[in-house]
Amino acid sequence: MAEELSELEARIFEWIRQSDFENVPWSTAKAARSFKVKQDEVYEAVAALTRKVPDRIQVFYKDGSVHIAAE
Repeated sequence: MAEELSELEARIFEWIRQSDFENVPWSTAKAARSFKVKQDEVYEAVAALTRKVPDRIQVFYKDGSVHIAAE
């Protein structure tokens, strides 16, 4: 997996995996602040993760918010 992912994608994936965004709503703005990048970069990284590791990440909508689970 590491060969396919950019550094930002790998860092975001690990952050998602270790966090509880399955139950706590995802915030792209907070992720951008945490990683010191623009929100568009976070959107692109999450989108890339769904293509590159589709069996290890799930993005879904629940109770009016986006949630992300990763393993």
